[in-house]
Amino acid sequence: MAFAAWWGILNLVLTVALLTAVVYLFVLIARALKKYIGSREVRAEKQAAKRTLGETLKAHRTRCHMTQEFEAESLGVSRQTVSKWENGSADPSTTNLLALAKLYGVAAEELLRGIDRSEE
Repeated sequence: MAFAAWWGILNLVLTVALLTAVVYLFVLIARALKKYIGSREVRAEKQAAKRTLGETLKAHRTRCHMTQEFEAESLGVSRQTVSKWENGSADPSTTNLLALAKLYGVAAEELLRGIDRSEE
């Protein structure tokens, strides 16, 4: 009879411990989710700051209301070359990068600022 009583108490203690652990885990997950949702603006800001060179070039081109064709003619390259720069399959030469900066009306450093080089 004593064994059954001890077994019942042990079973109750283990059940309470397991339930406490599940509740604690749920609270941790809820806190983490709340923190993640609250950091949406920070993540968006970081994403805007960390762009590829192609994304930066496309952003400047569209800001200046230029087409790839117009840009290509202005620089003396093909439209496909401009497309390759923007999709990241090729990088412009230093000469072309300086010409792009002049065309966009920005400093060449502005085109390279905030570039995410982790993919290379």
